[in-house]
Amino acid sequence: MRARLMDRVATIGLTLIAALIIGTLIGLLGFILTQGWHKLNLDFLTSPPDIVNAGGGIGPQLFNSFYLLVLTMLIALPIGIGAGIYMAEYAPDNKFTQFIRMSIEVLSSLPSIVVGLFGLLVFVNMTGWGYTLFSGALALTVFNLPLLVRVTEDALRNVPRSQKEASLALGITKWRTIVSVILPAALPGIITGAILASGRVFGEAAALLFTAGMSSPNLNFTDLSLNSPTSPLNPFRPAETLAVHIWKVNSEGLTPDARDVADGAAAVLIIAVLLFNVSARWFGTWVYKKMTSGSN
Repeated sequence: MRARLMDRVATIGLTLIAALIIGTLIGLLGFILTQGWHKLNLDFLTSPPDIVNAGGGIGPQLFNSFYLLVLTMLIALPIGIGAGIYMAEYAPDNKFTQFIRMSIEVLSSLPSIVVGLFGLLVFVNMTGWGYTLFSGALALTVFNLPLLVRVTEDALRNVPRSQKEASLALGITKWRTIVSVILPAALPGIITGAILASGRVFGEAAALLFTAGMSSPNLNFTDLSLNSPTSPLNPFRPAETLAVHIWKVNSEGLTPDARDVADGAAAVLIIAVLLFNVSARWFGTWVYKKMTSGSN
């Protein structure tokens, strides 16, 4: 009787906690979206911001956020997944491996502002690049590598060892076993980690203040040269992102509608993160089915 009572109390308590978390999330999202919904139109999403007059948009900042996300993940994913594979399948259990894991834990606990200052010193000043998209991408790579390495390692270790042993017993090489057997089975966990890292990239502001900068040139989307200062594809140009723009407008905005611009930008940021997460999960499921010959 006492066990049933404790079970019921625990069930009710956990249900209330889950309802509280979901309610808080819905309330937060609802508040942000209702505050900025009136600003969401094509002109706001495509026009550049105005420093003095009302009516500016977030076009360059929105593009910079997505472009920075792509650059960061192109750098971070191969390194993070490769390091995770090494830690899970190749690294021996010795003091050097323990030192690597300790370093990953320390790196994952660094505040983003510290990563930004490191990026300012190394990627901005020492390289001579200045405030650029590429400097921001490298700083965010440092910021996200611990998460990607740990998630990849855990996902690979959670694959049943029987699958690996069966593949090796058939005479398949270790690397081929990793690529053809273990990685497809671990793909959902790896994609989840990539989604979490992407969300951190899209919403990060502190590290980008010191690396990507707080300004953006007037982009010419007909100019696709990688060297032009107004080309949207040039990775070596200043690039104020959407999250940085929200902070800048709230703290330094001079336009009469600064609060409305910040609310609209925050709503766009939330919607973009939600759409990206949903799309990424769908894509991950589709890739998993294709790689494992699953049914559609």
